[in-house]
Amino acid sequence: MRLVLLGPPGAGKGTQAKVLSKEYKIPHISTGDILREAVKAQTPIGLKAKVYMDKGELVPDEVVIEMVAQRVAKPDCGKGFMLDGFPRTAAQAKSLDATLVKLNRPVDLVIYFKTSVETIIQRLSGRRVCRICGENYHVKNIPPKVAGKCDKDGGELYQRNDDKEETILNRIKVYDNTVPEIISYYEGKGILRTVSGDFDVDEAYDHLSKLFVKENLK
Repeated sequence: MRLVLLGPPGAGKGTQAKVLSKEYKIPHISTGDILREAVKAQTPIGLKAKVYMDKGELVPDEVVIEMVAQRVAKPDCGKGFMLDGFPRTAAQAKSLDATLVKLNRPVDLVIYFKTSVETIIQRLSGRRVCRICGENYHVKNIPPKVAGKCDKDGGELYQRNDDKEETILNRIKVYDNTVPEIISYYEGKGILRTVSGDFDVDEAYDHLSKLFVKENLK
């Protein structure tokens, strides 16, 4: 199965993707991750992206799509993949579709995690990150064994600036301005399915598993 996961910050896309990736044995592809990896490895496309990142500018769509294309063309994506964090606009979705069709790996289904503002704030404002390894925790849902310390390396846990409530509300506003056009685009293609982002991990997994059976995806 080849999936695109859509949803606002805090919708639980990344968490659910990790569970689905393990269960269905297909890669979870985060565009943020492959961007950072390409820059760190100093690949040609990574160096191209770094020019924009060093200036504090957004990496152009064509560069991101080239990175995604290189990643999904790898052998481990032969049975499927999940894209998380991209596309973010209808224009990006159209370019991505054209690229994936050329690779003979078109998207089967787009899952939109429709999530309430209350849930987003609760999840993101409670998130804490290790300063050393970057591991994520949550003060309520995934607390560390020792308060304020990472289970893996004892690193200090901190709250990112973009996980503070005022910033979260602004991120939601920005997302809400762009999501209607991309939802409309995928609805027009008949491949958009909506699930509740308010579900906990187990509920969401159960709902998605039934959806995949209904859609005859493997």
